[in-house]
Order: sequence, then structure tokens, then C-alpha cells
Amino acid sequence: MRVDIAHSIEAFGREEWNRLFAEELEDWSYYRAVENSGLPEFSWLYFGVRDDGGMLCAAVPAFVTDYRLDTTLSGALKRFADWLARHFPRLLRQKMLSLGSPVSEICHLGFAPDTRMDEQQRLLGAILAHVETFAQENRVRMIAIKDARAAQDALWTTAAKTHGLRRQPGLPTAYLDVRFASIDEYLATLSKATRKDLRRKLKSTTGLRVEWRSNLDDILPDVMRLYRSTHANAEFNFEELTPDYFRSVLREMDRRASCATYWLGGKLVAFNLVLHDNEHHEGGRLLDKFLGMDYGMAREHNLYFYTWIENVRRCIDLKLGMYQSGQGLHALKRRLGSRLSANWLWYRHRNRVVDAIFALVERVARLDREDPELAALIKEPKP
Repeated sequence: MRVDIAHSIEAFGREEWNRLFAEELEDWSYYRAVENSGLPEFSWLYFGVRDDGGMLCAAVPAFVTDYRLDTTLSGALKRFADWLARHFPRLLRQKMLSLGSPVSEICHLGFAPDTRMDEQQRLLGAILAHVETFAQENRVRMIAIKDARAAQDALWTTAAKTHGLRRQPGLPTAYLDVRFASIDEYLATLSKATRKDLRRKLKSTTGLRVEWRSNLDDILPDVMRLYRSTHANAEFNFEELTPDYFRSVLREMDRRASCATYWLGGKLVAFNLVLHDNEHHEGGRLLDKFLGMDYGMAREHNLYFYTWIENVRRCIDLKLGMYQSGQGLHALKRRLGSRLSANWLWYRHRNRVVDAIFALVERVARLDREDPELAALIKEPKP
């Protein structure tokens, strides 16, 4: 067994990588698109484990960045962190190696089909050992796992704790099971109050039209204007996308990426980049990647709800069984019929004194402290 560390997804064959991630939309092609996007402040890594015959048995993408420690803070702690950042700019930035990706929905940890749980533990342990070595050799201060999904929680819990990592709740992922044949049938699944509120909001969308596109080149400046407006209004920001991100995803993903553009007259007022399986794909899904809106018109025309209904309609038209609407606004998405799945952030600072300070701060900086919905979802038994 050997562990390979690569700086490009192209070090792995498309088919051998995708074999480890069955039915995954964010596959080899997506990660190559990300590499070609020129995202500032990130460098890419990929850890792969091969058996003695050279077959890829396990793999996970990763990235290195200067991480702002206040990324997920809010309230008084955020204001204090902003003051520190102005006066001591390097204090809040730490070089970090994280498994996962800044632009993926979860940490994609994949194994060859039929790999037993004990073997998965061994393979993940080998990966984390090489993460530690890479961090030491490259003066990386923090090690993390971004958005470890609940379905692999037992695996991460055993392996990560062995390497001294602690976990914090991340934002959950929302899924809507599309088991209806029309929008009216979907609305009938909601509570009476939500159904009435949604119908009222949709009345204000008169005059809006939607156009699905596979190329944005002629309107890319307007798309980026809307993206930057949404990025500036987001509560939490980690990455900042580039025009090449949108170009690359639509190009590399071929017919599995589309962008809904929303127009009021001749003006672009919103866009929504999505990944999706092809039509009639059994068990297929639509994955909402990035939404950009004109905030001057968003409330007046209830743009968010209009785009939500359009994505549900798209799932129905393509006969896809799931709408994955991603992270953020999870309380609202639950009201709109979605179920939530927890994600976790595992991390450790390699300096024991600093790490001990982090352990104290995290008790008051956890996302679930001021979010009852999240707290209920990830409720942990007390030791």
C-alpha cells in the first residue's frame, strides 16, 4: 500500500477516481473545473491510496490556504475579531491544510466498492498520517476536515480523534425528496400556512421569466455583478469565485451543469448555477451550487422563492428524485419541505498552546449556540 499526494486531479484517471464516488455530481470533471478556475488564495492537493497492484483504493481532495479564524464568528466575537484583524492582521490568519474543498458540498472521501469498514479505517488512517507529514514539512499550522458528512460520522470520529482533531458543527445540507408530478402536488405537501405564504409571494413574480443556459459568456459581467452582490451580503464567506469558475464548470461538466437566468424585461436580476443528472436518471438529483441576485429587486419580486420553485419544477421535468439545495438558510428550507443532514468541521492547531486556546474559544463560538434548529439536528450526548 502506498499513499500518493498530487497537486492536480489529472494525476488520477477519470474512471478510477469516479469509481470511488458512485453517483457523485461533484466528480473528477468538477474538480478539474475548480483547478482551472484560478480561485485566489487556494492551492490544491489530492491524497490517494493504492494497493500493491496499483489500484486506487481510497481518495480525498484537499486544499491549502491562509485561513481567517473568524470566518464563522458572529455578534460580539465577530466585532472583536474585526478589531484584531485591523490592528494585528497576521494574528487571525493561519496556514491551513484541509481535507475537502472550499467549493464542494461535502468532504468527498471515497473508497473502492465493497471496502469493509475496518479497511476504510485503515486507509483513512494512512491518509491522515500523510496529512500530518505534509503539514510538518510545509509549515502548515492547522489541519482540518471541512464538511465531513453525517453518513461517515463513525469513520471520521474514530480516525480524526486518533489524530487529536476536535469537531465543530458546520452548516447542514438540505435535501428535498421530489415525489410529486407537479408544482401543485409539491405545494400540497407543505403546511397550510407555508403554502398560503408561498402562493402570496409568487404573485409578485409576474413579469419575471427564466432562461436555462449552458453558456454565460455574453452575460458574464452581469452574472459576476450579481454574484458579488450576493457574496457581499452573505453571513459567512470562505471562497470568492471567479468568472473562470462559471466558465469551467459549464464546460467541463458538459450536459450535467446548467445555469438558470432570471430576467425582468431585458435586465438580468438573478442566476442560479446547478449540477444535475441527465433526464430520467434513476435516483438522480439536482444540486444547487451558487445563486446570485439583484438585492434591490430580491424582496420586491421574492426572487429566492421564484428560483426555488423553478428548481423544483426542473427536477419534475427531468424526472430527478432529489433537489439538494446545499447549505445556508436551513430553517427556511426545512419549512419548504426539505430534510437536513449534519456536516462537521474537524480541526487541530499543531501548536499545543494555541490549540488549547482554540478549545476554550470554541465553546462560545459554536454555530449551534444561537441556532436552535442546528442544535436540535446535531444534538450530542453529554459526556
